[in-house]
Amino acid sequence: MYDSYANRIGKGTLKAIERYCQFQRKASKNNTKRIYILKADIKRYFDNVNHQILIEIVKEKITDEKILWLIQIILENHHTSINGKGMPLGNLTSQFFANVYLNKLDQYIKHDLKIRYYIRYVDDFVIMCDSKKELEMFDEKINTFLKERLDIALHPEKTRIYTVKEGGEFLGLRIFYHHKLLKRCNIRKFKNKLSGIVYNFNKKETDYDTIYDLLEGWIAYSKTANTYALRNNLLEPVDTRFAGEISTKEYNRYLKTQKSKKKP
Repeated sequence: MYDSYANRIGKGTLKAIERYCQFQRKASKNNTKRIYILKADIKRYFDNVNHQILIEIVKEKITDEKILWLIQIILENHHTSINGKGMPLGNLTSQFFANVYLNKLDQYIKHDLKIRYYIRYVDDFVIMCDSKKELEMFDEKINTFLKERLDIALHPEKTRIYTVKEGGEFLGLRIFYHHKLLKRCNIRKFKNKLSGIVYNFNKKETDYDTIYDLLEGWIAYSKTANTYALRNNLLEPVDTRFAGEISTKEYNRYLKTQKSKKKP
């Protein structure tokens, strides 16, 4: 599906947020029409992926027994409390299999329910519609499909219906029509992660490249929201603390700039 944004070339978090805003404009006809947003995610998704169902889905495209055997070995190498279920978080294979598994959901939502405004990022997904009652019906049908076909279920506490005025939650942001805010829990996570890396740097257990990569990624992500003052407040002490440091990326960019200047 075009609007699946995790672990795919040319997609990613920033593209998903852009698409969300585009859908919001289209569905609301430039904020002249009230719309509702169903934000949902799957309860303990990576822990509950059913190996046998995943293998059967893979078999629809792959028939080579050696490849199927290798996939089975990869899945069984991760031990969970329930035999035959679960994938490790963070592994590239898990991210890939997560998309393969939930492609069945994508096809059901797009072709059976015929929902136009639908975006998925791993197990987080959003549906936009002008009818709250219709979204409640979709919520019920999707949960039934997940339970019966994929042996998983929606998270009851993380599945909610919002209006644009309330601000829909997606990928760590609260997205309103005219502005976006970072969720407080995400700001806390970033602060804690940064503190931990700086602590390790001071103990000489990591290098400045690690800090630079974290900051570069977070700045790119946080810029999608209205965070100018927040970024200044958080990053000013970091700039002061690491004023004399330079990352490998910065150095390589500098070299490229110098080479381009020397070209006739």
